[in-house]
Amino acid sequence: MSVASAQRTCAPVPVLDVGGTHVTAAVVDPVSGRPVPSTVIRRPLSSHAAADSILDDIATAALALPAGHDPRWGVAMPGPFDYATGVGRFTGVGKFESLSGVDVGAGLRRRLGGRAQRLSFLNDADAFALGEYGAGAAAGHDRVVCLTLGTGIGSSFLSAGRPVHTGDRVPPSGHVHRLTLHGRPLEDTVSRRGIRAHYARLAGGADRRRLLDVHEVAARADEGDAAAMEAFRYAFDALGLTLSPWLDRFGATAVVIGGSMARSWHLVHPALTAGLAVAGRTDVPVLPARQPAEAPLIGAAHWARNPPGAP
Repeated sequence: MSVASAQRTCAPVPVLDVGGTHVTAAVVDPVSGRPVPSTVIRRPLSSHAAADSILDDIATAALALPAGHDPRWGVAMPGPFDYATGVGRFTGVGKFESLSGVDVGAGLRRRLGGRAQRLSFLNDADAFALGEYGAGAAAGHDRVVCLTLGTGIGSSFLSAGRPVHTGDRVPPSGHVHRLTLHGRPLEDTVSRRGIRAHYARLAGGADRRRLLDVHEVAARADEGDAAAMEAFRYAFDALGLTLSPWLDRFGATAVVIGGSMARSWHLVHPALTAGLAVAGRTDVPVLPARQPAEAPLIGAAHWARNPPGAP
């Protein structure tokens, strides 16, 4: 092993987790596999800004990390994105539209200068899954499905610790959000917009004038609001029914849940498991993420060191 290779092996791994409202930067300790707490930087990010503004904001967070890290970065990005080439494909999705067709990798390398030798991009749900596989609820499961429930449904089908995106054992591209329910996209029902709209329909009256956000609906469910409880039950029962046949095909032994909606675990878990039970799946445990905040950073660091096709 060369001196340079040995230094890279011992150096902390820089990572970025890019979301629609924020970007998180950190370095991950190569020994513990965990982010170094003092280095974690979370900054606001507008997915509706111009391309240069978005790249500048991401790079600003990255450049705030302490020097001396590995020059190989792991970057978790939402889709649609060409992860192999680092080019955005965000047309028609309501976020990061200005990055569609933009070489994000080249733009970030230019801004990071000598601190970035290679950027390895991966889907943010895959980053979460890899982190949970390495240090969380997915550990020990050879085949596991990980879901992030937030604005929509992020998903990752992991086999022996690697995301599966092709073949007839997973949904198209391994993305649950591309499935349908009763002839409509699943995210019409299981998403921030779906739950808000369904609650408004059930509640009627004044609540039609302002759509409550999901955390507000959850708070009302905790207060005994029947419409709020039904909005959650309907959404996650539907997710269980839709997901069940794919658990069979994939041979999954666990489902791990993260994302902002997982904070309402007492509402999500019973409905999801009930939907799976109706479809005949009572043997697959549904588990909350153990590292909901750190998992994407841990997964991105793993990807930086073990990207597809790397020697």
